[in-house]
Amino acid sequence: MNQLRRITWIILGVCLLMSCQTQPIPQVDQKPNVLLICVDDLRPELNSFGASYISSPNIDALAEKGVSFRSHYVNAPSCGPSRYTLLTGQYGTAGNTALFLRADKIAEGADIDPSMPEWFKAHGYTTVSVGKVSHHPGGRGGADWNDSTIVEMPEAWDQHLMPVAEWEHPRGMMHGLANGEIRIKRGEMDVFQSVEGEDSIYPDGAITAEALKQVSALAADEEKPFFLAVGIIRPHLPFGAPKAYLDRYEGVNLPAIEHPQQPEGKTTWHRSGEFKNYNLWGKDPNKDAAFADEVRRHYAACVSYADAQVGKVLAELKRTGADKNTIVVLWGDHGWHLGEHAIWGKHSLFEESLHSPMIIHYPGMSQQGATTDAIVETLDIFPTLCDLTGIKRPEFAQGVSLKDILESPTTATGHPAFGYWRKAKTIRTETHRLSLHEDGFVELYDHTSAAKETKNVAEQYPDLVEELTEALKAKLQ
Repeated sequence: MNQLRRITWIILGVCLLMSCQTQPIPQVDQKPNVLLICVDDLRPELNSFGASYISSPNIDALAEKGVSFRSHYVNAPSCGPSRYTLLTGQYGTAGNTALFLRADKIAEGADIDPSMPEWFKAHGYTTVSVGKVSHHPGGRGGADWNDSTIVEMPEAWDQHLMPVAEWEHPRGMMHGLANGEIRIKRGEMDVFQSVEGEDSIYPDGAITAEALKQVSALAADEEKPFFLAVGIIRPHLPFGAPKAYLDRYEGVNLPAIEHPQQPEGKTTWHRSGEFKNYNLWGKDPNKDAAFADEVRRHYAACVSYADAQVGKVLAELKRTGADKNTIVVLWGDHGWHLGEHAIWGKHSLFEESLHSPMIIHYPGMSQQGATTDAIVETLDIFPTLCDLTGIKRPEFAQGVSLKDILESPTTATGHPAFGYWRKAKTIRTETHRLSLHEDGFVELYDHTSAAKETKNVAEQYPDLVEELTEALKAKLQ
């Protein structure tokens, strides 16, 4: 009996030892990943933002899981300066060269605050960009935007990738149409196009294919979190998308263009020069209603095409399982006029140029599917992502964290939004927009009235003009 008892205890001891040795070692929770999806020239004209005639099922599905910011404003109505504020968390210059000018200062030895991807890299993240994230797709300069010695954002990305496929170079991709067509001379490329084929026949197909590879590779790395930025070009001009997306709008009645007249008096109105860089077949959408309708339908088709690319990226994120620990931000880099104020483009300080969609989702959030009308700025994304990932919020970031709004979207308050373009600056509050020109001229619009931004009421409200002018000058000196 004693011998049997000893054998039994030996066996139990061995089993216990083996059990202890095979128990998994407790793992420290990894910081959340970040997936930032940038969509070029995207108005807040999506089904989930109230435009029921737009087919945007994938972005709508993201909205059902996150919080939609319906009063998000960019800080400049153009790609370069808007992406500058996104990627640096600071106000900057108004031109498309804003990030290149910053790079020049770094090369000269100036003490420049780190960019958002630099900040995340310093806190242990792998940083990758694919497509148009900074102003130039791929983040390089030179004649064809592929000179590796001219970098738009030094030290920002572990990889900054721009597949060009048959479009030859990033510049060709930026203004590319189907099957490798690139813009050689201004005015000779059609302003819109719709060709039968798969998504890959237009430039964003190649960008998305590379983005899927990066999601898969980054998700497989269990040692480091990732900060992945994906930049989709459409619906930027020219409005080219596979015919299947245009077909979605056959028989769909588009709403009338709001306030289509050119404004009277001094404003930031312009002649739609970017739009007129393309072949318009001698037509003017401000005078030809049928042509205006065609332009709007092709823009909508590009939105649906961009939406499909967003869907593919999110599906791959889910397939890898990384969605369970990834913050997703969908951001439009600015708005776009489709005939409002007789403008076809951006580059004004009207609502249509500065208002764009933003959606934020993170695992475990309590307010899924909520919307908020709190006014926020692109500048706020950097500190918000720091709060959500638990890394230190930089003192140099000029925006504010939106975490409180994400947790209480219907009751939390926002803040005025500031913007600038060339010779004017603007402030948007819950009730008004004031634009201040360099020569001192003021535009004031009342958003509580039916007239909104069609009637300058500055002379009627001198005290409000003074108050908002002081606030604007204090913020944008």
